[in-house]
Amino acid sequence: MISAQKLLMFAAALALTGCGPGSDDGADGAAASPAAKGAVTAAQAAKILDTYETVNNKANAQQDVDLLGTVEGGQLYEQSRADYLLFETKSKEDQAAYRKPFKYTGRKYWIPAGKDWFAVTTKASESKSEALLVFGKEYDDWKLMSAVYSEVPLPAIATDDAGLATAVDAGTRVGTLAPNQISAAYEDLYTTGGKKAGTAISQTTEAAKDAIETYAKRDSGKGAAYATKVFVTTPTAFDTVYALRLENGGALAALPTAHASQYALKASYRENYDITPTEVESVFNIRDRDTVVNTYQGMALATLPKTGKPSVLADEYRIVDSQ
Repeated sequence: MISAQKLLMFAAALALTGCGPGSDDGADGAAASPAAKGAVTAAQAAKILDTYETVNNKANAQQDVDLLGTVEGGQLYEQSRADYLLFETKSKEDQAAYRKPFKYTGRKYWIPAGKDWFAVTTKASESKSEALLVFGKEYDDWKLMSAVYSEVPLPAIATDDAGLATAVDAGTRVGTLAPNQISAAYEDLYTTGGKKAGTAISQTTEAAKDAIETYAKRDSGKGAAYATKVFVTTPTAFDTVYALRLENGGALAALPTAHASQYALKASYRENYDITPTEVESVFNIRDRDTVVNTYQGMALATLPKTGKPSVLADEYRIVDSQ
């Protein structure tokens, strides 16, 4: 008979050697996987945004594009570089507003598990529009890669029990489209008025209606008798799409988008006439020419419901070239 003392000693030995129930020595055992973490904590994300805010305000005041490049990257930096390049073409009032320091208020941090990026919903001081900011890594430095302000309230983003958000794969369908298919559908509103790929997204949002109106009025104005304008889809400077799961099961996506406008004299006028570029266009190319091609790099926010068509809530475009 085994004594009570020996039973206690045997149990202690099992605990020390890890051979008891729940051990991963046997075929039935399984090691617990570590809980998924975000790339940063909320406190770290706040410091990154604070740094961006400080450096961006200083860079804007000095029009220092290299300084701005230490905290900004991706599609957003492509737009900001154009803003700085075209700064002298803006009115004195717009220049003063651009240089005026601002702060981000009402910040909420959305940190997806297992990803190397995070998002923030916030408002800039004196702005009523809510923005989705996305920070990512560029050469091991945290930089703001996307920033789109929406006059439409942003939908509720889902979080798990640990407070982490869930990233949605850009190539995975949510409802009828994947996040990385939205840009092509949206640009179709400019190129055909939404008659082709654009039929796959909602055409009732203000952003969509503005795009369709731009297409419809492409040949209006004083020069319509002499020249025609068409829009064509052009490659985005950066192609990363960021998407987060929503509480309703859909997704909110921040995506790059781009197009070019081609304004060309009709054949019968090319021998005797040229197009004089505007002040903005002249910054890139001052010469008169028979065709003016303007390239616009943009960013957009879109919601992808579990059922029904995706909707583009807001967009931001900047002219970045004219030839």
